[in-house]
Amino acid sequence: MMARTFELSPGYTVSRVIRGGWQLAGGHGAIDRQQAVSDLIATFDAGIFTYDCADIYTGVEELIGAARLRLANERGLDVAARMKVHTKLVPDLERLASISRDYISGIVEQSLRRLKTERLDLVQFHWWDYAQPRYIDVMGWLNEIRAEGKVRNVGTTNFDTQRLSEILSAGVPVVSQQLQYSVLDQRPAKSLAGLAVENGVSFLCYGSVAGGFLSEKWLGAAEPSMPLENRSLIKYKLIIDDFGGWDLFQHLLGTLKAAGDRHGVDIATIASAWVLEQPQVAAVIVGARNQAHALANARIMEVVLSAQDKSAIASAIAESPGLEGDVYALERDRRGRHGSIMHYNLNAGRN
Repeated sequence: MMARTFELSPGYTVSRVIRGGWQLAGGHGAIDRQQAVSDLIATFDAGIFTYDCADIYTGVEELIGAARLRLANERGLDVAARMKVHTKLVPDLERLASISRDYISGIVEQSLRRLKTERLDLVQFHWWDYAQPRYIDVMGWLNEIRAEGKVRNVGTTNFDTQRLSEILSAGVPVVSQQLQYSVLDQRPAKSLAGLAVENGVSFLCYGSVAGGFLSEKWLGAAEPSMPLENRSLIKYKLIIDDFGGWDLFQHLLGTLKAAGDRHGVDIATIASAWVLEQPQVAAVIVGARNQAHALANARIMEVVLSAQDKSAIASAIAESPGLEGDVYALERDRRGRHGSIMHYNLNAGRN
């Protein structure tokens, strides 16, 4: 059995499966807030004690804050302190040129209030446009805020090798990078993994189940037509297209299904377990729509892929041309197929 925890920085340990928060932001259907809090606590009880959210995920920081407060009230502060919460800091595209320390500090203070805590466990910084060069300044400010005690760890989200190298060279103690990594998308394994090894940066990976495409639901299914029902499915259908198309995707699903049958788990569990075994990967970030999903996600940490599993999956992946470019390069082109579906100014109405 693989380790169920990972020491992300000295004295700071996370679960190797992290409960994602994007599905609670409202774009995937109506949210019952009371049930959502109960589900978050069920995730904690299943052994997944680390949570991922963002300043731009509408209402999600507040939900996790409510779960933390309920844990403290019902089980004590010591239990609530075991909950680790990672949030993202995503300045609006339209504010990048005039970015200021006060603006960044305001987002941090907002997250502290929403999450009902005096210190953020990990702040993961995302920057929309490299043509605006002040991302190093922002990371410097975040590091100052860390030194003040309001942030425990600083990380990045979706930076490429060149820009992450610049940030590290500026002396910022980056502990992690959140990025997309899956059997469909191995861009992190190119140049970024080498930089991460050299600097002790770990990967926190989203997209390991491709928004639900890596599941039995799609095995043997006809290729869906665009537009799909939500932005997540649209995003990952584009990834499937770039991976090599629907027929190759079906071959990959069949390969994952065969491995799952050998282990008594589903396709999604195998897909996430594969990511966990990649170099520099500390954890996978997975969503859960209910308590049953939380329990299923905990099983990811119980699967150890065999040599047969790894060889079969590697053979299927080898048939793909691979996604072009560095981490998040396709998504960063705002006029391209991937970038044109993004929302770039979701912090404008923060309070």
